[in-house]
Amino acid sequence: MGANRSALWFTVGAVAIAVAAGWVFWSMREVEPIIAGPGVTNQRMLSAIEPSLAGGPGDTPVFELAGQAGGGTVMVLGGTHPQEIAGMIAAVLIVENVKVKKGRLVVVPQANRSGFTHTDPMEAYLHKIEIPTPNGPRWFRVGMRLTNPADQWPDPEIYVHEPSGEGMVGHETRNLNRNHPGLSSKWLTGRVSSALTQLAKGSQVVFDLHEAQPEYPVINTFVVHERAFETAATAQAMMQGRRIPMNIEKSPRNLHGLSHREFGDHTNALSVLAETANPAMGRFRGRTSLDLVVDGKDPNYVRAAALRRLFVRFDDNGWPLLLRVARHLAAVQEIINAYNELNPEAPVEIENFPDYRQIKDRKSTRLNSSH
Repeated sequence: MGANRSALWFTVGAVAIAVAAGWVFWSMREVEPIIAGPGVTNQRMLSAIEPSLAGGPGDTPVFELAGQAGGGTVMVLGGTHPQEIAGMIAAVLIVENVKVKKGRLVVVPQANRSGFTHTDPMEAYLHKIEIPTPNGPRWFRVGMRLTNPADQWPDPEIYVHEPSGEGMVGHETRNLNRNHPGLSSKWLTGRVSSALTQLAKGSQVVFDLHEAQPEYPVINTFVVHERAFETAATAQAMMQGRRIPMNIEKSPRNLHGLSHREFGDHTNALSVLAETANPAMGRFRGRTSLDLVVDGKDPNYVRAAALRRLFVRFDDNGWPLLLRVARHLAAVQEIINAYNELNPEAPVEIENFPDYRQIKDRKSTRLNSSH
């Protein structure tokens, strides 16, 4: 009798754990609210380009902001790597605030939407963050750089990139920024890439917003396809004039699958990627906490900076999320300005663009975790 009772309680406990785990799993599929601002003239899903994505975990919103006068098209991608949250939030701010007078902006805030539905195992990332606003809290996910394995599995032992034939470790088949240009891929991440490549073919500029750990050599940097170098160098000079330091590097020709290489090679667009410094992603960090994710502060990184182990300055001010979002927005703005200067016959004229200083200095804005 006692054994039966123990077995019953064990079963009840197992069911309770399974239900709780299932609820967490399900809750991470809830869609974040992105509000189309007054400048949005068209909204569709990526499946309008790649019908096989319809209703599935790779389908994601595409926002178009078109002016009344013709001009060029600039495409902005956030969320290629979902834990690099500054790029996604910068893209959302563009969607919700910017108006276009001439030309067009095409914005995809969550390029790898499946990656927003899980977090990196063993890294203790927050599931989501909340932003208090005058109209109530807004929340966004902190995801993972790879497509959710529940949506694409199994990984091959070796992932062979198409069309270069470059071999990579198997899990990179779920890394959107190793799948471009997608072509005829049968797996989910490749089909997302293929749809984004089709979008890029209608653009003059493609700008992919990323973040990296402070010990990564390519940080606070434009990484650009060789055809985009003049545009990016002009934007870099404009940012330096605003006292926003920015480096610039050419895309390596033999490193395949990345947006700055493949969009430049397989479309006519000028392809640019930008990195900001996110200490929550680094190997030197301490506890993965709200303060680290939002305020970007970590004494371990202060010590690492003193030992000259980093590629950016790091002091007690850290690298706050708002500063990183502001840097991305300034970079987008100056890339557009540079494009306009070099292509006056087909400009992209915008207004109500979020201001770098106002965002960077909004110390009263606080992001709070919500589980």
